[in-house]
Amino acid sequence: MVEASVTLWQKHMLKFIRNPEEPLGMLLQPILWVVLFGVGMRALVGGVAPNVGDYLTFMLPGIITLTALGGAVTSGASLLDERLRGIIKEYLVAPIPRLSILSGNALSTVTKALLQALLILILGWLMGARLNSNILSVLAGLLALGVYTVGFAGIALSVAARVRSNLGYHGLIFLLNLPLLFASNALYPLATLPRWMQFLAWINPTTYVIDSMRLLIYNGSNTFSLGLSAAILVIFAALGMWLAYSSFKNVVST
Repeated sequence: MVEASVTLWQKHMLKFIRNPEEPLGMLLQPILWVVLFGVGMRALVGGVAPNVGDYLTFMLPGIITLTALGGAVTSGASLLDERLRGIIKEYLVAPIPRLSILSGNALSTVTKALLQALLILILGWLMGARLNSNILSVLAGLLALGVYTVGFAGIALSVAARVRSNLGYHGLIFLLNLPLLFASNALYPLATLPRWMQFLAWINPTTYVIDSMRLLIYNGSNTFSLGLSAAILVIFAALGMWLAYSSFKNVVST
């Protein structure tokens, strides 16, 4: 299964490299978020919530997570396109496990998410964000991002395995994408939210990956223990991939 997953990962990455629009979009999205939104909100939020410190540093984990979500959406759209064009049927007649089709797709999604994360780290550092000097801590933060990306990629792949059109896919994913971001601690401290939004943030895995990266990558303050965050992220990744496999298996068996 590993060999098949790596082969499909290479296929997706070659397609990514050879399609100039996708890398360009990958580069522009985080740049626009950091430069336009981050700089614009830095002065405003610094006065409203002084306990946040430098707002650009505070919000960068949220921007990294947002780009990872965008990459997962693209991953699901790629699977849907292959499904609608009949390419998935070609995979199914090959002597490879069905799980490798999903794992190869998820692996390429994580790779793209980490590339975007590195870009944001460099860009944020150039703009004055304070990175943790411990490289192992930074790598641990990126690992947390990778685990989270696997979970959301699983959700996106699950939706892509069931819907029958690109319009339906993006409509359903849109219902999850932005709520996961805004009902979290991505753009504002949890303490400033009303109780009902705090509850949504507590049950949102996005909150825990951002909290972990805020501590590990930017040496900021965290609300939850790393052990709790790690457990929630691993469970989320496992549930996401289980959901993707269950949906994919039901579809190809019909």
